[in-house]
Amino acid sequence: MGQRFLSIIILLISFGPLGCAERVEGERLILASTTSTEDSGLLGVLLPTFRAAHPEYRIVVLAVGTGEALAMGRRGDADLLLVHAPAAESVFVAEGYGIERREVMYNEFMIVGPSTDPVGIGGSELLSALARIAEGGAPFISRGDDSGTHKRELALWERIGARPDGAWYSSAGQGMADVLRIADEKSAYTLTDRGTYLYLRSGLDLIPLVEGDSALLNIYGVIPVRSSPKVEGAKTFMEWLTGPEAQRVIGEYGREEFGEPLFVPSAGVIEGRE
Repeated sequence: MGQRFLSIIILLISFGPLGCAERVEGERLILASTTSTEDSGLLGVLLPTFRAAHPEYRIVVLAVGTGEALAMGRRGDADLLLVHAPAAESVFVAEGYGIERREVMYNEFMIVGPSTDPVGIGGSELLSALARIAEGGAPFISRGDDSGTHKRELALWERIGARPDGAWYSSAGQGMADVLRIADEKSAYTLTDRGTYLYLRSGLDLIPLVEGDSALLNIYGVIPVRSSPKVEGAKTFMEWLTGPEAQRVIGEYGREEFGEPLFVPSAGVIEGRE
């Protein structure tokens, strides 16, 4: 059962039995998005706001890793993408699969782990912290799903010349929320985006140990898929997402509950920043 089958199942769950889709008002737009936008609760706030502004459209979310979202775009299985791997996104657009990429928001990646911090990485410089984890054989849980988080993690291991394998390194093949829960259960380290961690923090014993490095900047972009038969709707969502209303919602989301926004709105930032 491939991703196309999964898409059909999700559509059936969203809209009921075959033959009933006409009862749902609005043209369906399939948004392939990174799991962090779903797991952090952001889409649960953004999409009803979009729906109120544009009742002619209804967004159906397929929350997958960035790599799979880009693959869906190449196959024509999504109308637009909301992902966080700028280099891969630029290639996607350059190859003609995307109409354009616009930056939407950013937060940061960080390394979290148990409060006991068995190899003492707390407060360390990013690359030396990763080296300590690898050299000490401390348990580390990887997304292992070709997501934007996984891509960044692999790039960081490459920078220190480490090959992440062996008993200490586990590849979960799961979304960010599940990986955080696995790391929590196993008292392991992991790389996470800040938004998902803050959203789930109250149920975790994991604490932030390494953060603030420029190499941990986590940028999200939106891309309408060129082959989509609903490209005008995809463009409408892109314009709204990078417009003042959505940017305000993004900037306020999480501020009251967590004391800080989970994402920083950044539409209009010059392309190429990474």
